[in-house]
Amino acid sequence: MKIIVIAAGSGKRLGNETKDLPKYLINVNGKTIMQHQLEAFNKIQYEKFIVVVGPYKEKFTFKDAMYVEDVNYHQHDILGSLMEARNFISGDVLIVYSDIIFDYSILSKVVNTEVDIGIAVDMEWEKVYGERTQHPRSEAENVSLDNDNNIIEIRKNIVSTKNKVGEFLGIMKLSTKGSEIFVKKFQMLENSHNGPFHNAPSLKKAYLTDMIQELIDSKINVKPIIISGKWCEIDTKQDLQRACKIFS
Repeated sequence: MKIIVIAAGSGKRLGNETKDLPKYLINVNGKTIMQHQLEAFNKIQYEKFIVVVGPYKEKFTFKDAMYVEDVNYHQHDILGSLMEARNFISGDVLIVYSDIIFDYSILSKVVNTEVDIGIAVDMEWEKVYGERTQHPRSEAENVSLDNDNNIIEIRKNIVSTKNKVGEFLGIMKLSTKGSEIFVKKFQMLENSHNGPFHNAPSLKKAYLTDMIQELIDSKINVKPIIISGKWCEIDTKQDLQRACKIFS
């Protein structure tokens, strides 16, 4: 298995914490987010650890990682950054956002679930949003599921009385077949798509969630991997304070 972490964002909402430092390297109780993730990653078997880097790439000094520089990080969003590492999207692949910390139990559930394309989903996500006034519920990357746990929709701020709604953690698993489907689909879009792309103004400005929605709309099976356990996203100073409490 390969692990690809998308760490090319600027993390502007964290203020001085990311003034001259990538978000992936900010400190959470004496360890960087990268170190917290590696503690979990080192409990599974993986062959390559790839980090897609953008601003302040020189700050990354961990020698057991492969670094892919996204020189165009300012021109595109998460999906574009990920696809800078497309040459590594083959075989079994784990794709992870750089601003999340999670228990090993969550990682283990994702890795040990047999799917071609699967995404980690928290169904108890709303409990934490009372504490996240700087990152309100409306900014959550939601996943809408029918009664059979099929994914209907993935985007920010889904409000539904008909379907179950969870939150996408920012962890995606691809099998060999899933990797082939993912890359092939993106390359087709890259060669032919114009105009808005799902909830993004263009393919260039798309999030990973926009690509997942494209797969769903193309009748490609994307499975939810329902997780439980401790995890948190670190997008604001308030989130950072909360992470320090949870992962003390």
